[in-house]
Amino acid sequence: MTILKILQYPDKRLKRVAVPVENFDASIQKVIDDMFETHYATPNCAALAATQLDLDIPWHITVIDYSHEKNQPLCLVNGKITYREGEQNELEGCMSVFPQHIHEKVKRAMKIKVQYQDRHGNPHEIEAEGYFAKCIQHELDHLDGHVYLDHLHKIKVERIARKVKKLERQAKKEK
Repeated sequence: MTILKILQYPDKRLKRVAVPVENFDASIQKVIDDMFETHYATPNCAALAATQLDLDIPWHITVIDYSHEKNQPLCLVNGKITYREGEQNELEGCMSVFPQHIHEKVKRAMKIKVQYQDRHGNPHEIEAEGYFAKCIQHELDHLDGHVYLDHLHKIKVERIARKVKKLERQAKKEK
């Protein structure tokens, strides 16, 4: 297995729209294995979407496991939200957006239903609420070419962009 590079905002590849998976062959299984390997090797990572990673083809795949023991892996392929209910406005961070430094509140549905395929192409539907629902919505946004900053007011995003540039300058000085 391979640990993949996580793309960092404002990398333009974060805007790519995921490619639906049609053939669940060995190459897709390797991508999923590499995604889980990357996920588990990344501290404080709840989930990753293929569009966040340095992959030639950004498949419509997300891997999720926010359990403390990292023993509850969930792979959503070709996931689609079919139902939304309620609202939550909670802090979010992202492995692609300076995760140690930037967290902002984002409005999401409190409860969702999602249709998806597992890593072998078998169809499923799950219900999620609270943090689990927020996590899935965040990852499916990535697969649609969006980062959570896209949900924020333009002025707030400009302020974050300035903070990112400052953090990048500090990181270069420390090298």
